[in-house]
Amino acid sequence: MSAAIEPEEQPSRAAGACVLVVLGGAAVGVAFAVDEAAGVLLVVVAGAVALYRSARRMSDSRTTPPPSLSGDVYAAHSDEIDRIQEGPGEGLTILYPKPADREVNR
Repeated sequence: MSAAIEPEEQPSRAAGACVLVVLGGAAVGVAFAVDEAAGVLLVVVAGAVALYRSARRMSDSRTTPPPSLSGDVYAAHSDEIDRIQEGPGEGLTILYPKPADREVNR
């Protein structure tokens, strides 16, 4: 009898998020049970931290310069189209450009 090889299971990101939400909710519940002001303070601080992290992540991504096109695979192609072919999907059209006669300087 041969043993079936089962793929290794990967942890679910959704399950991890659910666990964090439950733990966070429990912490907020305990803080509100101890003192209402402590619960409000915890919610405000957690929101400020989340907003700060989100703003930092956005500012980092917006300062990244766009990639250079000098090493692009398609940089040697011309603007002229060699042939057009209908693709396998609905409304999909494949354009094949004519190869350029010149070499790309690197």
